[in-house]
Amino acid sequence: MPVTLRPALAVAALALLSACGSGQAAPPIAGQGLQVIELFQSQGCSSCPPANANVMALADRPNVLTLSWQVTYWDHIGWKDTYAKPAYTDRQYAYARALKHNGVWTPQVVINGRGDTVGVNKAELGQALGQFARNGDAIALSLANGKVTASGQTAAAALYVVRYDPRVIQIPIRAGENGGRTLPHRNVVREFAPLGQFTGGTRSWALPASRQVGLKTAILAQAGEAGPIVAAIHD
Repeated sequence: MPVTLRPALAVAALALLSACGSGQAAPPIAGQGLQVIELFQSQGCSSCPPANANVMALADRPNVLTLSWQVTYWDHIGWKDTYAKPAYTDRQYAYARALKHNGVWTPQVVINGRGDTVGVNKAELGQALGQFARNGDAIALSLANGKVTASGQTAAAALYVVRYDPRVIQIPIRAGENGGRTLPHRNVVREFAPLGQFTGGTRSWALPASRQVGLKTAILAQAGEAGPIVAAIHD
């Protein structure tokens, strides 16, 4: 497995958190359209809970979709993440390639596929939300009757279906770096799959059936495998 960069970045992030404090109110989120905030974390990572709390605090905003992707590369140090899947780790590595990073780390917050930050410091996160905001959709997406329809004249985009659990779920951690803690989770990704390629005009795709009751559905349209998000919608 490739070496991750997480330890050094986490130390820097925690220093910022100590200096700036964690009680600051999150600033308004700029941009038009649905802002997609993706947190990559693990239940076995002691640096992740502050970033998780900051991202969860944004989840109720009407123009925001937060997604928690639980990655697998912490599973070997004492606690296997209950929601982690290799596909979610693969998505983080795809972002690393697109954003020209040398590796991956946790926590990492990717904003609209355009840029990223560690996420443990609210002021730093707020700056990144403004810097990487989206200003509307390049593709018109609709989600109804078990299908997705995309229309518009634009460069090719990859469409993905993401299903996530909207509940706040408390998970007791019994081992590893967070052993003895109970960690809240929200908007945890449970299913993820490519839907198709859009190249302009109007096209529809049937949604794959969900394997779990109670999940919400989001559709992400991205330039390339893990490029900027050019359109997004959720039910």
